[in-house]
Amino acid sequence: MAKRKIVKIDEEKCTGCGLCVPNCAEGALQIVDGKARLVKEIYCDGLGACLGHCPEGAISVEEREAASFDEEETKKHLEDLKKANRKTLPCGCPGTATQTIKRQARDDGHRTAKKSKSELTNWPVQLMLVPVKAPFLKEADLLIAADCVPFAYPDFHQDFLKGKALVVGCPKLDAATIYEEKLAEIIKVNNIKSITILHMEVPCCFGLVNIVNEAVRLSGRKVPLKEITAGIKGDLK
Repeated sequence: MAKRKIVKIDEEKCTGCGLCVPNCAEGALQIVDGKARLVKEIYCDGLGACLGHCPEGAISVEEREAASFDEEETKKHLEDLKKANRKTLPCGCPGTATQTIKRQARDDGHRTAKKSKSELTNWPVQLMLVPVKAPFLKEADLLIAADCVPFAYPDFHQDFLKGKALVVGCPKLDAATIYEEKLAEIIKVNNIKSITILHMEVPCCFGLVNIVNEAVRLSGRKVPLKEITAGIKGDLK
């Protein structure tokens, strides 16, 4: 094997967010056991297109002895990933691992006499649909929540939403740069008073924290930030 440039991953820095995976055109990176891994040396061309997409700086390019990049095998690999993607996400992200959560059955005596009320005061809530200059954003305390949180955490409205403007999104399924740019404009134009980031415990969901921090930086504003992690079983971490 000859020396050539190839991707190197610092496992101590890697959080398993998965943002590097879709930005590797050769499909050389996957999340395995909660960390980004180089699947095979022959799939990595060493150009480092994934470098700028790691929020932790865990990916670099080094020069070492490695198997040569194989364009034909890489094409076959990409076709296999496309086939697999019809059934599941190809990145192997821990957040997509299926789980069955067992709950204790409750009888009618445990039901509350009064239903909880909604604390939602704005619409729309999806970040991609919210206008940058929406009136409800003006000088708001902003709650930025991952899509899955309201389903997992039962007291979402009472514990987190009350008194806040809400936007929701998924750092795994949508482009981080689009979120960053739009949030930066929202923060800048509306003089946002505070931001609470509420995300799930799965590794890829932590990408929302990096997105918000970058958006605040781009906005040029100083905004108090608070981060809260919700567990899959409905608890707080």
